[in-house]
Amino acid sequence: MLVVECFPLLIFRSMTTRVPLKLRSRLQRVKLFLCDVDGVLTDGAVWMGREGETKRFNIRDGLGLKIMQRCGIKVGWVSRRPSAATKERAQDLKIDFLIQSDSGKVASVETILQQTGLNWEDVCFIGDDVVDICVLKRAGLAIVVGDGTDDTKEHAHYVTQAKGGHGAVREAVELILNAQNKWQKVIADYAE
Repeated sequence: MLVVECFPLLIFRSMTTRVPLKLRSRLQRVKLFLCDVDGVLTDGAVWMGREGETKRFNIRDGLGLKIMQRCGIKVGWVSRRPSAATKERAQDLKIDFLIQSDSGKVASVETILQQTGLNWEDVCFIGDDVVDICVLKRAGLAIVVGDGTDDTKEHAHYVTQAKGGHGAVREAVELILNAQNKWQKVIADYAE
């Protein structure tokens, strides 16, 4: 069992120097930001009807992903469940990688790694449920959303305060960019 290094974001912001060294090292290494979709970018709910499937995405998570890209970190979504709503949101945000395949998440991430020339240590992966454990075990930085399953949290280096679909991705973005000394520039750029 991996030790979960939970460190609340509010404490992180006010006491950056107190982030455990091992966690700080993992945060600083991130070059590829990947996440599951249902339960991470959404609250896990799916609405079905005659018009098809719809999902609710958090706008702050979306802005966080765009900020991540502007800071030079590639962004991707890996889901075992194909969804037109997911594809539409990924296109709207111009996500670098979208893989929706039941061939397995590890194989999906390895495809992205081959395309980028990066390795598992460069990856941050955010998940919420048991289907994500295989990737969380390999990622350099494994994050689980606050309302993720207990079994999944056992494999996390960090557990967000926020729930999936309610700002957990944004929390992770700020955590990483603060550790990489990029967040203050983001704030300065938007303050002009």
